[in-house]
Amino acid sequence: MKRRLGLIMLCLGLGACQGSNPYVASSNPLPPAPAQAANTFDRSAYPAAPRDYARYHSWAWLNGRLPNGSAWADSAQIAEAVSNALDQRGLRPLHDNRPADLWVSADLHQETRLKQVQDDNGYGGYGGYNRYGNGYGMYNTVPIVRTYQVQVLVIRVDLFDAGTGQPVWSASAETGLQGNEIERGDALRTAVEKAVAAYPPS
Repeated sequence: MKRRLGLIMLCLGLGACQGSNPYVASSNPLPPAPAQAANTFDRSAYPAAPRDYARYHSWAWLNGRLPNGSAWADSAQIAEAVSNALDQRGLRPLHDNRPADLWVSADLHQETRLKQVQDDNGYGGYGGYNRYGNGYGMYNTVPIVRTYQVQVLVIRVDLFDAGTGQPVWSASAETGLQGNEIERGDALRTAVEKAVAAYPPS
């Protein structure tokens, strides 16, 4: 009896589910494209063309200004180091009124770095007593990590397309502050060459 009653209720429930759907699918046609769409080229819909670095041959300082000097290196030293490094990459400086292919800016500033040194000469505790008798054990080395601050000089070189003003390339490298005047000059040249070594990007 209960089985028949359950079967009747199930049939009534299924019959109720077969009612009409109040939602009706409909669609409107797309509006026609505007007349000027056939003659308009949307550059944003396509990826930018790869930059041709081979067309850059000459350069001049951005806004005609040499890099700012500092107590560590004067403006002429920085400008000479940058000029020599760019010359090795096939870029020649212009000293007349002809338009250059690139504008160049360089910046030398000081930053702080955290350095860590691990010292393995520290000693741990004595092994102490064990079940084989007393006084047997060993000393263990415990590494000691020391953190300290060092000052470094960071040289940054930026290249801009002289025609559009858009940034073309940028890189930086750093060097230590130690040494006499000759050693600092060598360190500056090495840092600039390291920064410019990746130009042109592959």
